[in-house]
Amino acid sequence: MKIAQKSLVLVLVMVLTIMSTKAQEVTLDFNNAASILQLTQQYVGALQAGDVSKMDAALAQNAMIYGLGGALDSLTKAQHKEYYTTSTTNYTHTITGELYLPVKVTNNWNEGEWVLAWGTNTLTDKATGKTITVPYHTASLIENGKIIRVHYWYDMLNVLQSQGFQITPAAN
Repeated sequence: MKIAQKSLVLVLVMVLTIMSTKAQEVTLDFNNAASILQLTQQYVGALQAGDVSKMDAALAQNAMIYGLGGALDSLTKAQHKEYYTTSTTNYTHTITGELYLPVKVTNNWNEGEWVLAWGTNTLTDKATGKTITVPYHTASLIENGKIIRVHYWYDMLNVLQSQGFQITPAAN
């Protein structure tokens, strides 16, 4: 009986190991690659043009935006619109060095059709003319022709230094 129990446990562990190590699959060649690339490029182009309504139209009603709102962990579609309305009122956004990569992920927690984007967003303060250069990376998940999730990563040090913050090394 002990051998049967040990054998059953061993088979169970093997089955669970095989199920949990199911490899994700990523492809660059899929049917919607061109259309999701175009949607993401239009979203970024709308930011550069200061067209918040066009940016908002690219987002699904339940879209969530992560990493953009400073102290906020995430933004809803309405908060995103408010954030960029304030930003485009105060700053001109110039996007350069853009690079886009549409990818399709299957067999993983992040399954779906994504567009990864990199570039530099140079913000010019409309009141003072002062510029802030912000390298960025985004990952946008698209479903049914709309962006449902955007993750932003960008150089916060440039932003903080432009606001007068300084990095002071610890005194040893």
